[in-house]
Amino acid sequence: MDGQIIINLILVALLIIGTAFFVGGEFAILKVRMSRIDQLISEGNKKAVRAKEVANDLDYYLSACQLGITVTALALGALGEPTVERMLHPLFDTFEVSPAMSTFLSYAIALSIVTFLHVVIGELAPKTLAIQYAEKMTLLLAPPLYWFGRIMYPFIWVMNGSARQLLRLFKVEPAGHEVAHSEEELKLIMAESYQSGEINQTELTYLKNIFAFDDRIVRNIMIPKAEIVSVDSRLTRSELFEVLDKHEYTRFPVAQHGDKSRLIGFINTKELLTSMAAGREQNPESFIHEMPRFPETTPIQTVLTKMQQSRTHMAIITAKDGATSGLVTMEDILEEIVGEISDDSFEAEPT
Repeated sequence: MDGQIIINLILVALLIIGTAFFVGGEFAILKVRMSRIDQLISEGNKKAVRAKEVANDLDYYLSACQLGITVTALALGALGEPTVERMLHPLFDTFEVSPAMSTFLSYAIALSIVTFLHVVIGELAPKTLAIQYAEKMTLLLAPPLYWFGRIMYPFIWVMNGSARQLLRLFKVEPAGHEVAHSEEELKLIMAESYQSGEINQTELTYLKNIFAFDDRIVRNIMIPKAEIVSVDSRLTRSELFEVLDKHEYTRFPVAQHGDKSRLIGFINTKELLTSMAAGREQNPESFIHEMPRFPETTPIQTVLTKMQQSRTHMAIITAKDGATSGLVTMEDILEEIVGEISDDSFEAEPT
């Protein structure tokens, strides 16, 4: 084997590696999650900074990859097939194959070998690696891809400009790196993550509950008026202790003269008992806290937000005519996401 063939084989190998580099870079920057890149940057990963530059300018660097793939593929075809043909000719001469048949077989075999190596090593293998290890491949390939893009800027600029002008004729604009996922797409991602073991059943349930959370109104979770355990605003201290001993809740709504349709606030038993233990002589009425009011059709999300802002654990729910129809607690709302909570806070109980 003469020196020229050896040099050509080395160049063929380099061209296949070059194709693999550009194919891997193309799929990696398409697949990588920008949120993960941002996390790596916050952790001080310097390669991630360059990776973000490349991934953020997706249109440009995809063009760079396409340019690299095209150039290496053309060069491989121009160099690889003649080199393999040249290697096969002595073999055909040994078996005294006719020149016409020798030329045909040499070309066919050379094309098959070069195509096989180009497709398997240059395209399929790096594509699979880039999809499965998008983060690692992006961090590895982004720096050289960045510099290739800078060096080839004039050619890429011309090609990109030409492509954009052509697309504008059809009113198509270049896409960014990521688009927002719809709720249905996120649900599919959650299901796939659960099936692949990335999240467990509890996490999947929480996520599903969060999506359902915004679609529900407070009427769906309120404690009906008939089931509210309240205390009479006229109760004496001894009568109040009897109620506390019987129900052992943390918070009780206070009803004006025992009428649950006229809730005037709530008392926190811990606050009340602490004050009494400290020897303060105060009437139970002085511990009554106001409660916000919400119509039955108010979204749960709105109720939660306003209760957080007012730091209130209870709210009165009203019907269309403004009459009290029920009560909702912070625990009721949180249970919509995390499930039933075993706590000493207020709970619904039939009267």
